[in-house]
Amino acid sequence: MLDDTDRRLLRHLLAEPSLGTAELAERAGLTTATCWRRLERLTERGVIGARQAVIDWRKLGYAVEVSLRFTLDKTDPRAFDEFLAAARQVPEVIGIETFLGRVDVRLNVIARDMKHYQELYRARILTLPHIADIEALMLVAAIKDAEALPL
Repeated sequence: MLDDTDRRLLRHLLAEPSLGTAELAERAGLTTATCWRRLERLTERGVIGARQAVIDWRKLGYAVEVSLRFTLDKTDPRAFDEFLAAARQVPEVIGIETFLGRVDVRLNVIARDMKHYQELYRARILTLPHIADIEALMLVAAIKDAEALPL
């Protein structure tokens, strides 16, 4: 279980992941050694995964994001595995999620512009195996991106 100190530490870490241990400790009201030990413990328990860079792909020239929902033809027992393997080979696919329910898989796809998206859709997406149905949702605005947890 997490105690109040762990929660406080995690709140500061989520707010500013680039903080070094000493600065994080100071903001959380801990000694550097205590902060380091708690971070190690939280990492060992799997509460903290990897610290990673978040790259804004829009600043790299990708202006279009589309969420594609797929229903697969599951008459072939290899449908999921083959679809997922092929989707992983498309560089513009930045997210793959599987679901229980009417939708089987969601791909998050980025493109430089609508022309690029149309080319990508026709050449790479429609050729993915075992597609029974596709629904496309184009991102207009991200209103909230969960950068914090209710800790």
